[in-house]
Amino acid sequence: MSNSVKAEVVLALHRFGMGPRPGSIAAVGTDPRGALIAELEQPLVLSAAASLPTSAKAYRTVADANARRTARAKQAQQQAKKPQMAAAPVMSEDQAQGQRQEKDAAEMAAKQAADAIPDPGRPIYLQEAKLRTEAALAADIGFAERLVWFWSNHFCVSANRIQSMSGAYEREAVRAHALGRFVDLLQAVEGHPAMLFYLDNLESMGANSTAGINRNRGLNENFAREIMELHTLGVRTGYTQEDVISFANVLTGWTLVPPGADPQHGGEFTFNPRLHEPGGQTVLGKRYEQDDVEQGRAVLRDLAAHPATATHVATKLARHFVADEPPPALVEQMAKMFRDTDGDLKQVAIAMVSSDEAWRGPPSKLKRPGEWVIGMVRATGIMVVDPVRFTGGQELLGEALWRPPAPKGYPDDEASWIDGVGRRLDVANNFAERITGMTDPQAIIEDVFASQIAPEVKQAVGRAESRQQALALLFMSADFQRR
Repeated sequence: MSNSVKAEVVLALHRFGMGPRPGSIAAVGTDPRGALIAELEQPLVLSAAASLPTSAKAYRTVADANARRTARAKQAQQQAKKPQMAAAPVMSEDQAQGQRQEKDAAEMAAKQAADAIPDPGRPIYLQEAKLRTEAALAADIGFAERLVWFWSNHFCVSANRIQSMSGAYEREAVRAHALGRFVDLLQAVEGHPAMLFYLDNLESMGANSTAGINRNRGLNENFAREIMELHTLGVRTGYTQEDVISFANVLTGWTLVPPGADPQHGGEFTFNPRLHEPGGQTVLGKRYEQDDVEQGRAVLRDLAAHPATATHVATKLARHFVADEPPPALVEQMAKMFRDTDGDLKQVAIAMVSSDEAWRGPPSKLKRPGEWVIGMVRATGIMVVDPVRFTGGQELLGEALWRPPAPKGYPDDEASWIDGVGRRLDVANNFAERITGMTDPQAIIEDVFASQIAPEVKQAVGRAESRQQALALLFMSADFQRR
């Protein structure tokens, strides 16, 4: 294999995949574009996913634990209280002190009783994180996994709001549709209970709905606004505040089954007609007269087919994989493929890696923290991770897993991440210290990267005072940081 072909293979692994790992260059072969496309034909399943609960099951498990915790706390508090002393006209200081001590003892007993029942949400989150991370480490290239990560961030939810569902949401709604049609992905994520919870749609009700009239509560526009602004059309694409309000009315009634109301189906999606604003609605100049869940699904189908959505999606994909300012010709090629194939996301991804525009620029785009950490671990050949350590490292670097700061997800531009590069040095040093006895930096350069490392980096690694320092220098080089 010539050096020019090796360079293109390494670029493919960095720009579109998860970074080189032992054996990945040989797996790609001499046709990196063909290898990327071939990976999209493989099923995007997680082999051990059957051991994890569904999102609804996870939600019920946490709700049940919380209910037991509350009951135990109340019970312990009642048992800790002593019979109240007969009220005296004037309470002495000793009597007042005794009452305060009784109260403190009851509260402490309640807290201890509640803490005796562990929160199952955290272990579920860590199990999901481990499975997702190890899938990225095991992939030969990781292009398909990168697409899952991209769409999960595009349609983000936050574990700070709904920890128990965050991993299962990605598996059920995103991973299952990341290589299918955009409209199916859109319907899956917007109808998922985690998204409805995250974007505050559970209690949104039409002013003229049965619940709205009886409870004197009203509309929440968050869900509708984020679908139009972030998930489909993009900002400043012609929709108005009236469109947002009408769409929010359309989406009233999209909620989940309360876990206490149905022990078998709590946490699952349901359409509640008592919350739904009656009558037709006009969104983007089109009238929707359905009176049930199909009204919302019809609007989502039209948003998925809108030309602005094609451009928005193509721009975000190209920005993520290729450059902060992607080539306009590449964006148009991808948007055209989106329009011509009714939003076939696999074909859009193929259009991207088939275009010369996607390969011309140098590897200058700064990797997000999660990509950099995965690339660093992949280069060592490690396949199993400690999810506590791994998620803690991502949080330290400012990209906590499934915890974006806002519904727009984590940013994809260098300006948002460059100030955090200094913290990467601490992570690189810590990782290098842990693996120094089992990992040779020269083997990474020669075998994993096929010597496609900058000469000055090779020189710095060769002159390092210790193997730990050599590994840290390598991990912090542009060859690891950029794609």
